[in-house]
Amino acid sequence: MNFDLFLLLAAAAAFLISTFIAGGGTILSSPAFDSEEKAAVIQIPIPGAVGPESLAFDSLGNGPYAGVSDGRIIKWEEKQGRWIDFATTASTREGCGGSQDHVPLEHICGRPLGLSFSGLTGELYIADAYLGLLVVGPNGGLATKVASEAQGTPFGFTNGVEVHQTNGAVYFSDSSTRFERRNFVALIISGDNTGRLMKYEPETKQLTVLLDGLTFPNGVALSQNGDFILLSETSHCRILRFWLQTSKIGTVEVFAQLPGFPDNIKRNEKGEFWVGIHSKREKLLEWLLSNPWIGRTLLKIPFPQVKALISFISERRKHVGLAARLSEEGEILEMFEPNHGSMSEVYERDGCLWIGSVKMPYLGKYEMQTK
Repeated sequence: MNFDLFLLLAAAAAFLISTFIAGGGTILSSPAFDSEEKAAVIQIPIPGAVGPESLAFDSLGNGPYAGVSDGRIIKWEEKQGRWIDFATTASTREGCGGSQDHVPLEHICGRPLGLSFSGLTGELYIADAYLGLLVVGPNGGLATKVASEAQGTPFGFTNGVEVHQTNGAVYFSDSSTRFERRNFVALIISGDNTGRLMKYEPETKQLTVLLDGLTFPNGVALSQNGDFILLSETSHCRILRFWLQTSKIGTVEVFAQLPGFPDNIKRNEKGEFWVGIHSKREKLLEWLLSNPWIGRTLLKIPFPQVKALISFISERRKHVGLAARLSEEGEILEMFEPNHGSMSEVYERDGCLWIGSVKMPYLGKYEMQTK
C-alpha cells in the first residue's frame, strides 16, 4: 500500500476515533433536563490530577471516593470542602504527582478505574488498569494485589468492579488481554475480542472466568437482588445481562442497545441503572468498527502519526458526554446531557447525581432536588 493511501487512512481513523474520544454533534436529551439545569452542574476541581473515572461511597455514606490519573484514590470531605488522599495502587510514587500528563507513567504509578466497597469488611476493591484487581482496608494506604491473571492469562486492562453486598463476591472486567489502557485506540479499531468478565470469591480466593470473547467490556453492576449482573460492551454500544440465578443462570443476553459508547454502570436505590456514555455513536465510526480488517490495516501505520492526527482533531472537537437511566428490564427511561464534557459514570445518591469522567480535571455534582 502506498504512502498516500496510508496517510488517507490515518486521517480517516484520526477523525473517527477523535469522535469517540471527544464526541460531538447533537445528543439525545430528556425534557426533564433543560438548559438551566445543565448550568446547575457544580464542578469540584481535582488537585494535581484529572479523570475521576469511577466513584464509590463507604458504608457510612462518606465520599465520594475517586481514582485519578496519578494513581491515587482520593476522598471528598464535604464539610471541609476538599479532597484528601486515601490510597495508592502502586508502591512507587516518584515522578507520579503534580500537574502533568500522567499517561506515560500509568504502568508505573497505576491508574485506578472501577471502585467498589465491600459492605461486609469495609474494604475497597479497585480495578487498576495496569496492576489488576486490588484491595485496600477501610483506613486506606497502599493497596494489595488480589489477582493479575486468570487461567494463566494476565490481565491487560482491568476496568470495572462491583462487590456483592451480601456474599462478598467481587465481579470485575478485563477489557483486553492484548492492549493496555493507554493503547485503547488500537483496542477499538482492531476489533479485539479478548475481554473477560470474572468473579473473585474472597473466602476461598477462587477466581472464575464467567464470560470471555468480549469486545471492550467495561463497567459492571449487579441487580438489586443479585440475580443478574450487567456489563457494558463499549465497542458494540450495548449492555449485556449475565444471569447469576434463576433458570437462566449462566446465560447472557443483550439488555439494552444505546445511542453511544457506554462506560460505567451504577444502580440507584430504585433498582434502576445509570450508564455513563462517553460519546455519541456516529455512523462512520460504527462502520469502521464493523469492519475490523480496516482497523488492522490502520494499525500498520506508524502509530505516532495516527496519534498526532487524533490529538490535533480531538482538541478541536467539543467534548460531549451523556448518560442513560435504564429500568430493570433495560428500557431507556431518560437521557441526561449535562454541560459537563466527557462522562464515564453517573452515581445517583441522596438527591444528587455525581458525574465522573476519565478526562476532566473535576468531578461533577448535579443537585436533582433543585428541579
